[in-house]
Amino acid sequence: MPEDAGVRARTTNLAVYALLIVGAALTLGPFLLAAFTSVKTTRQFASDTPLAPPNPLTLAHYTGLADAGFGRAALVTVLMTAIIVIGQLTFSVLAAYAFARLQFPGRDGLFWVYLATLMIPATVTVVPMYLMLTQIGLRNTFWALVIPFMFGSPYAIFLLREHFRTIPDDLIRAARLDGANTLDILWHVVVPVSRPILITLTLITVVSQWNNFMWPLVITSGGNWRVLTVATAGLQSQFNAQWPIVMTATTVAIVPLVILFVVFQKYIVRSITLSGLK
Repeated sequence: MPEDAGVRARTTNLAVYALLIVGAALTLGPFLLAAFTSVKTTRQFASDTPLAPPNPLTLAHYTGLADAGFGRAALVTVLMTAIIVIGQLTFSVLAAYAFARLQFPGRDGLFWVYLATLMIPATVTVVPMYLMLTQIGLRNTFWALVIPFMFGSPYAIFLLREHFRTIPDDLIRAARLDGANTLDILWHVVVPVSRPILITLTLITVVSQWNNFMWPLVITSGGNWRVLTVATAGLQSQFNAQWPIVMTATTVAIVPLVILFVVFQKYIVRSITLSGLK
């Protein structure tokens, strides 16, 4: 019986690992295929199978992106994402601390009403936001890209509020006994002990804004304020059927996100543990 149990356990483990390998292949396959295609010549892509290795390997598509205005789109995307991340962190931390630690009339009711806006699809707010920004003359400007997203979000405030509530009250009281005011406690006590959750929120914000497509497409026109997602979609029509250059743009857009995840993945795991999201 023990031998049979050991055989069953090994068989189960092999089956689990096989499923994980298949899942990893299905997940990573499109990204590897895009990277492979980006270093193939257009002739090879048209004549060989998609899984054929690059022969000869070429980087001409990467240099060709600059001629298509892709460099400006990358710069606009970086600036947009950076400003939104700074605004999201600043205003979300302030709001979350108020909802978690400060006492004022209607605090809980206001929080749950605000949180309920998570149930509203983003597409519903596109037209009202477009009309508002058009009326104040911000359509097709850089600030039109960032203003709707830089003043916090329900998800970010909820995530931070739940974490701030887990900070021991004794730590807050000790800071008050030392003469610290609310802002001192927030920036010198709460923020330092919340570094993992703040890094996770930063990564979530970076990914969501880096991949944002619909709002930049609606609020901007022309090439001045195009972001990477809109520029990549434009390549499909600009270079009809030339998929290697489209895959090159896709690879360029993905690489920064992969690097960020690899560098900060330990903070993501730690923040999940600290916030109890398991």
